[in-house]
Amino acid sequence: MQDQKDSDEKVVLLSHGAGGILQEELIKFVTSSATVRKVGEGIGIDAFDDGATVPLTDSDYEIVMSADGHTIHPLFFPGGDIGLLSAASTINDIAMMGAKCIAISSTVFVEEGFWFSELEKIMKSFNDALGSNGVALVCGDTKVIPKGQLDQLMMSTTGIGFRPKNRYIADNNVKPGDNIIVTGPLGDHEAALIANRHGIDLKTELTSDVAILLDMIESLGDFEGIHAMKDPTRGGLASALNQWAQQSNVGISLNEKEIPIRTEVRSICDILGLNPYHLASEGKALLAVDAEHTQSVLEALRSHQLGKDTIIVGVAQEENSGMVLIKSEYGGTKFMDSPYGEPIPRVC
Repeated sequence: MQDQKDSDEKVVLLSHGAGGILQEELIKFVTSSATVRKVGEGIGIDAFDDGATVPLTDSDYEIVMSADGHTIHPLFFPGGDIGLLSAASTINDIAMMGAKCIAISSTVFVEEGFWFSELEKIMKSFNDALGSNGVALVCGDTKVIPKGQLDQLMMSTTGIGFRPKNRYIADNNVKPGDNIIVTGPLGDHEAALIANRHGIDLKTELTSDVAILLDMIESLGDFEGIHAMKDPTRGGLASALNQWAQQSNVGISLNEKEIPIRTEVRSICDILGLNPYHLASEGKALLAVDAEHTQSVLEALRSHQLGKDTIIVGVAQEENSGMVLIKSEYGGTKFMDSPYGEPIPRVC
């Protein structure tokens, strides 16, 4: 039995699921015994990307897959619920690899005693989000867990899409000289949850930014000049950019004054001693784009409602490989490290 282990036995912590350094450690641990780690020349486990690819024989296309678990608390939060979040997270992960999600499977774990009326709201939100984006719910499972052994409801989703084989968009593909672009203010999702849980009243309407990015990403057309895309969810901007820097062997230099953070988000961070660059967003995208195509990408993103605040925040470079540096408004430079864990658990 686990409770009979020695007191110095290593245990799994909440922070192991936080999108930072500890989560990477946990992922490597649970996948370490997998012997077949990718299909052919596709992207597999070792890439630690938003998804994986499965090359198709005698085809110009490849399958893109992504899987995610959703444990958010509370189930209904300012700006959304676990149903919308589950749909958005998976569709966005597929989109961040330059693919269109066409189908999703869903597993719902429900605690005994959960209200059917609440379940109806969640599943309607989930299915409406899929339907409005042309994504089919094709299979899944439902499990009922004895009361007290689960906190109400959790969901697990797997998405599948397609992209041309010659469209390589991946975390290890950022090039020196690429402009680093963000599609709007960061950290709204986690900040809204924190304020809601802690009863912080800032006399404002701060809500989660949870949104499906597929339509905005498809406005980019053939993705020319785009080398990498990522939605900064668990671990926020800092985690996402450090993954790019380390996997692509580039340095990333940011201009602090250009990074869009709402005043309300900064206020919540100041009150609770948090780093806004570590907070999750659920409706924003980061892009690494070569200089030649940056202007056309900016114009395409800004033409969409979800990307109207798109801005360049930095550049990738050969110097300081594997590191993310941020230039302050006062002329100094500091490291933007990956979070060790996350400020609060169960934000997505």
